[in-house]
Amino acid sequence: MSFFISQAVADAGAAAAPAGPSAIGQLVMLGGFVLIFYFLLWRPQSKRAKEHRELIGNLGKGDEVATSGGMLGKITAVTDDYVALDIAEGTEIKVQKVAITAVLPKGTIKSVK
Repeated sequence: MSFFISQAVADAGAAAAPAGPSAIGQLVMLGGFVLIFYFLLWRPQSKRAKEHRELIGNLGKGDEVATSGGMLGKITAVTDDYVALDIAEGTEIKVQKVAITAVLPKGTIKSVK
């Protein structure tokens, strides 16, 4: 059976294992990862969250909006957590404010119909 497995022969003249990276090198590498994580993930996400909070805070009656489900409507009433959307003639629904993804320019809904 030994002809299937190659036998490893240790080198008697080999010294101890080579030294790994220094502590300073490891700290620099860790700092680099933290910077990459900050600039590529955390900062853009917090920026988008801030913009969404501002968008929700500035909603008013008469604004045309798009929801996260893709529904377009005109705001008819605003409360603390909900908005009433007129999505068709005589059809009004209530949606949570956090579901609003964009405020559309005036006249967008008419151009889509």
